[in-house]
Amino acid sequence: MNRKSVVVQSLIFTLLFAAWLPAQNKTKSDGVIKGVILGADGKPVPAAAGSCQSSAGIRPRVVHTDAKGHYAITGLKQDSYDMRADANGAYSDWEKNIPLRKGETKEVTLRLLNGNTALSGTLPAKQKK
Repeated sequence: MNRKSVVVQSLIFTLLFAAWLPAQNKTKSDGVIKGVILGADGKPVPAAAGSCQSSAGIRPRVVHTDAKGHYAITGLKQDSYDMRADANGAYSDWEKNIPLRKGETKEVTLRLLNGNTALSGTLPAKQKK
């Protein structure tokens, strides 16, 4: 082999290894929360928004469900998370303190409440005097 060929092969190997290494570390250390968002009728809701944040209120993320109502939030660090869903004016209650360890996958199903239903933790509407 000539010198140019060896240099090119070494460069290709280095680039492939550099791309492979972070993927290996991410897979082993980051967690995933996945699941489905259901409507008040119990059916999956496509294009619903799922909000996720650490229980301390940092690192908020929003994902949307696919055509079958499924979502996946990847790349999460070890922490406790709070989640809520919304779609078409309806919201779910908060699922709080979902513990997630390194490399773990948690399944969380969120159910939207009827749009007219008062949610826990919300303030009542102002009353007329």
